[in-house]
Amino acid sequence: MVPPGGTPHIADPPRRTDSGIMNWTRPWRIARLPGVLPALTAVAAVLLLVGGSERAVTAHPAHPAHLARPAPSAALVAHRAPRPAILPRSAWLDRATLRRQPPPRYDDRVVAVFVHHTASPNDYDCADAPRIIRSLYSGQTGARHWDDIGYNFLVDRCGTIYEGRAGGADRAVTGAHTQGFNHRSTGIAALGTFTAGAGVPPAMTDAIAALAAWKLGLSGTDPRARVRLTSTSGLSRYRTGTPATFPAVAGHNTGYATTCPGAALTATLPAIRAKAAHLQGRTR
Repeated sequence: MVPPGGTPHIADPPRRTDSGIMNWTRPWRIARLPGVLPALTAVAAVLLLVGGSERAVTAHPAHPAHLARPAPSAALVAHRAPRPAILPRSAWLDRATLRRQPPPRYDDRVVAVFVHHTASPNDYDCADAPRIIRSLYSGQTGARHWDDIGYNFLVDRCGTIYEGRAGGADRAVTGAHTQGFNHRSTGIAALGTFTAGAGVPPAMTDAIAALAAWKLGLSGTDPRARVRLTSTSGLSRYRTGTPATFPAVAGHNTGYATTCPGAALTATLPAIRAKAAHLQGRTR
């Protein structure tokens, strides 16, 4: 149930050589100070050499700034959760089903997770999950004419995590899962229908928490925090260009008028946030 969807370091400028060198070598001073010319010439040569060397080092650093990446802060590293096991797209997508698609799009980071359900049956065998995902892909890229499956990740009832949208599980891939708020977010879909009264398997919620902890930890985002995103579509709950604040782990219905991810799965979100924060090593 988804709608379509540092500043680089600038090296210090070269230092100018001391203009006083020229003053000391003016002809009238040389005429009045016989025998000083050789010494002054030697000093000037040394100073000019030093000045020239400094300019060369500054203009051609050993490690170009535009290629260097700043080391992450201690606080950021402290709250990085381990990467859970994620099955690649090849686990569910075969050559017969694969459609031609444009290159993936990326954001600078992920600061929010939107949780979905797929509104498909709940009584499947987990070994059948790849076929279910393949069917979702075919529906979204076929009848809906999307360029790829909209979700970044999918989780089955046994807690197995599958990579969804192409582009790399480790990267901030722009999805097509939450109308208006696909940027700087990742979409996690739970395979099944989790309306009121439905049981939500603990293995599934544990996997969603582990995945959220890892993805949000890469940007230093606390899963219990609230984050700000800007709407890119008036079809969402907010007009285009309107800033909106969401839980870092939110249900699809917070950004779009839908019942997804269902009342039962929505009720587990507080526990998912708490577990994700614990996995990031956050104690308060």
